[in-house]
Amino acid sequence: MNLELEKNIIQRVALGDIFRRRAAHTPDRVALRDYKTGIQQTVTFKELNQAMNRFASAARSSGLEKGGRIALLGLNSAEYVISLYGSAKAGLTAVPINPGIAAEDLIYVLNHSGASCLVADSLLAPLVDRIRDRVPGIRQVIIIPTGSEPVSENAVLFDDFLGQGSPGEILDTVIQERDIFEILYTSGTTGRPKGVLVTHLGVYISALSTAIEFGLRPGYNSTMMLPMFHCAQQAVTLSTLNVGGSVSIIRQFDPGNVMDIVENDRLNLMFGLPVMYRAMIHHPRILEHKWNDLKTCVFAMAPMDQATLQKGMDIFQAEFMLGTGQTECFPPTNVFRASQHLDKQGNYWGESNMAVDTVVMDDAGNLLEQGQVGEIVWRGPVVMAGYYKDEEASAKSRQFGWHHSGDLGAFDRDGQLLFVDRKKDMIKTGGENVASIKVERVILGDSRVEQVAVVGLPDERWTEAVTAFVVPVKGSNVTEEDIIGLCKGELGKFEVPKQVIFMESLPLTPTGKIRKNVLRENGESLKMLTIQREHYHGCD
Repeated sequence: MNLELEKNIIQRVALGDIFRRRAAHTPDRVALRDYKTGIQQTVTFKELNQAMNRFASAARSSGLEKGGRIALLGLNSAEYVISLYGSAKAGLTAVPINPGIAAEDLIYVLNHSGASCLVADSLLAPLVDRIRDRVPGIRQVIIIPTGSEPVSENAVLFDDFLGQGSPGEILDTVIQERDIFEILYTSGTTGRPKGVLVTHLGVYISALSTAIEFGLRPGYNSTMMLPMFHCAQQAVTLSTLNVGGSVSIIRQFDPGNVMDIVENDRLNLMFGLPVMYRAMIHHPRILEHKWNDLKTCVFAMAPMDQATLQKGMDIFQAEFMLGTGQTECFPPTNVFRASQHLDKQGNYWGESNMAVDTVVMDDAGNLLEQGQVGEIVWRGPVVMAGYYKDEEASAKSRQFGWHHSGDLGAFDRDGQLLFVDRKKDMIKTGGENVASIKVERVILGDSRVEQVAVVGLPDERWTEAVTAFVVPVKGSNVTEEDIIGLCKGELGKFEVPKQVIFMESLPLTPTGKIRKNVLRENGESLKMLTIQREHYHGCD
């Protein structure tokens, strides 16, 4: 054995090793419970590790060399997990892709990433066939059966692909801790998606620290109902598997189904969006369930209103906490233990993850004191290696030796980080700055409001008019006057929305984030499609 390989085996930090160790320690314990077909299918740690080894060796046998790119296009499934971490075992780089992006963006990501292999759900096989001639770098397509769609002769079924591999470990691949585990593409709301380079070390450290921050003890079980193409769900899933727990895989959110799974699978950690928790809390069967095993309810992507938080704590009898982060800084970067800080109002991000430094900085690179608002910046091993093929953007993101989040915040006297707003979402109206998140929090205080997004729309008088897009709870009778009145009672005059636009739904990313750029871009046309009062309220 050569010295480089020998040193690498002794000292290496490689994500694939997590599964080899688990298979050795708890081979017969269930790792995955997959509900893809509606019926629970289980995979033990031994079976999971062998399947990943088969995927890795089959990929290498097909001609993929270390650093080669495998794109993943699909919803949650055991096969997705096998493909993602099987790639890591082979020293390959995974490229998880949001299946909800536009076809043109999908083509761009496949070409930009340099992927030569694509693993896709059969439901998306027709799309893959349509774009195949525009992604010449894709030499092989592997299909995960998820429906009855016919599979092209140019593709191979997932199980047949695994059959080409060996269940034994691959030990002749040099994997360094800073090697790229995956390229995660941002949403691209201001241009083409950016490829974020994520390292083995960054995700490995995240798996360790996340387990501690979220209270994952050995054998604890969790949900997978947010998409695995997103870093947040990856963090929870890998942390759970790393401590020998099982993950219940949910492809589509249905509150009744999720409640059944959480109870029947005796899950200890549930991870979802605030809107998911609200849907369960208001479900007619909520009181029929027992939550004896549930210890932690983690939420992300959006703040949770106080009413939902209190009801959730009362019903689930579990600790609620918010995890934050971003694609460029593998989550969670910060954790807010909401159950322990019920007196704090606002979108708090809490304290730094133990593996991350968090400070607030002004535009000149000066670190700010408690109470001062500035850009939230991070430093630590979970920060990305950079943007793929974009040195200028990479350099800009790490000015002054810190990763710049693009978010504004401040620390309170207890050392808890309060999120103020996205830099680009701050509304400039009548010479004043309005934090959209502050207005949203007030509006969400009305129990008749399901969702809300506040943006600034171009206006001749105000520069930007504070505008609230509201999705009311079905059957409620909330009016524009109700919303305006509520805001007048709790906000400054300049912060009160000039207009409220009611909608059946808000434009969302597949991870549940509200696409405010769509609301801004289409604000005027949306106003034309709704019946509204013809004059502004408030701040004359």
